[in-house]
Amino acid sequence: MAENAEGDLNSNLLHAPYHTGDPQLDTAIGQWLRWDKNPKTKEQIENLLRNGMNKELRDRLCCRMTFGTAGLRSTMGAGFCYINDLTVIQSTQGMYKYLERCFSDFKQRGFVVGYDTRGQVTSSCSSQRLAKLTAAVLLAKDVPVYLFSRYVPTPFVPYAVQELKAVAGVMITASHNRKEDNGYKVYWETGAQITSPHDKEILKCIEECVEPWNGSWNDNLVDTSPLKRDPLQDICRRYMEDLKKICFHRELNSKTTLKFVHTSFHGVGHDYVQLAFQVFGFKPPIPVPEQKDPDPDFSTVKCPNPEEGESVLELSLRLAEKENARIVLATDPDADRLAVAELQENGHWKVFTGNELAALFGWWMFDCWKKNTSRNADVKNVYMLATTVSSKILKAIALKEGFHFEETLPGFKWIGSRIKDLLENGKEVLFAFEESIGFLCGTSVLDKDGVSAAVVAAEMAAYLETMNITLKQQLIKVYEKYGYHISKTSYFLCYDPSTIKSIFERLRNFDSPKEYPKFCGTFAILHIRDVTTGYDSSQPNKKSVLPVSKNSQMITFTFQNGCVATLRTSGTEPKIKYYAEMCASPEQSDTAFLEEELRKLIEALIENFLEPSKNGLIWRSV
Repeated sequence: MAENAEGDLNSNLLHAPYHTGDPQLDTAIGQWLRWDKNPKTKEQIENLLRNGMNKELRDRLCCRMTFGTAGLRSTMGAGFCYINDLTVIQSTQGMYKYLERCFSDFKQRGFVVGYDTRGQVTSSCSSQRLAKLTAAVLLAKDVPVYLFSRYVPTPFVPYAVQELKAVAGVMITASHNRKEDNGYKVYWETGAQITSPHDKEILKCIEECVEPWNGSWNDNLVDTSPLKRDPLQDICRRYMEDLKKICFHRELNSKTTLKFVHTSFHGVGHDYVQLAFQVFGFKPPIPVPEQKDPDPDFSTVKCPNPEEGESVLELSLRLAEKENARIVLATDPDADRLAVAELQENGHWKVFTGNELAALFGWWMFDCWKKNTSRNADVKNVYMLATTVSSKILKAIALKEGFHFEETLPGFKWIGSRIKDLLENGKEVLFAFEESIGFLCGTSVLDKDGVSAAVVAAEMAAYLETMNITLKQQLIKVYEKYGYHISKTSYFLCYDPSTIKSIFERLRNFDSPKEYPKFCGTFAILHIRDVTTGYDSSQPNKKSVLPVSKNSQMITFTFQNGCVATLRTSGTEPKIKYYAEMCASPEQSDTAFLEEELRKLIEALIENFLEPSKNGLIWRSV
């Protein structure tokens, strides 16, 4: 709080129209009612006041959003911890203050703003409106703003930041979250998402300028300011041109008999995936008509996350059967992630997991590199990356083929900033991924990209088709060569932060204080890494190589049987996630045994470490 906070508090109390008996709440109510100019969200707070809903008022007004793995993300609606006009104005004012401090040429280089197609009528809140307000705050301070004139895939914002040499950018999106949510995703001048210390410094700056400045609400500036530019055509053209760098079989693509169905999950992806297919020489993919156009209610799916598998891919799978298409490609609502399904000989669909797709992409990108590189290119200069909760399959491929593999903390922001470092040191990065179907082929964008991944997956499938090999068959070949990596990822919902904390604290003090478990049921534990506290029993100094991440919970167990399992909290949703993988050597090909061993271990992990019935955890509904 500012130094004169006490004086402000008293004057605010005098002006507070209601007295709840809680001075902090009275202050927050007074501020909200003075500062919010959106009639719908203002009315939401007034209604809560009128009905004496003090607990809900406190929940909404007495805390602020913090940066998770994907920026600020919350429910749309009234309150300082929700996404709405006022909190987006406050966040952008904080951004302005921080960027002005960091860049002397801020007002020459400018700022990029993009948005998806989300919206909520009850709060008259939409991604497009929030993007306009973001632009207005900066235009009022004479900052040039590159505001996309229509919705774009999330990767277009980091791409534009780099291409236009802007100091930073924001994408208004909540990606694949439920329809009630929205978010504010921040990219640095590098084109990678912000990491520490920028996130903490921006939050400090937001705290210092919570009152809207003159001009911050003036969204007319978007139509009248000469400093507003629309980068849509230029960025789209450059992006599609850059895609050619990862296209290796254009002629073959143009002749393929394979048919593809694409669903954009009621989001932004349709037009951009169609264009990408054109660049690669393909006929256009068949769109799912009910899901092709933006719909903020995501009305044909129970949740807009293609990661949920067959249950949410129903319409696209049925259309593919009707159209005789063997491959379904699904981009999530902001088109930064990709799910793939393939029709099998037995008439069933195989929906690939993120880890399985990564095995295929990793094989493909390295194979293309080998065939298209000069003879004296050094394989030791080549890198692939994955987040630490993702499959270790790329590590196995790297060991055998001689290139480098690196792990990062969960979240693509860590991958993006590490790739930037590697590129600056003259390294070549072919592929990076996170298991939650986030892929990056090439390095034109430093964030996950569902548009490029969709068209690369199509090219890989078309190439394999010429040899009568399916994606599933190729996946088995990859595993036979580099070792089976069988993994399972799922989650429990938990809406009580104190329960989550106690689950993880129990693991840190298992049989006695400051002692981690030595067994999980009958499974002996070899090593434990706790990224929250910075402990790693496998390191000589017992310190984690990955940076400490105090704001989130994450513990990894390496078992004597070769299994690696991680428990962590989600950075964007009220979930405890678990990740488990059996990593076998190429000689170990008894998949039934590996699968059974993994199943038993996960059962033990849930029963002994998460205790769902005792802790009131809600199982993921499939």
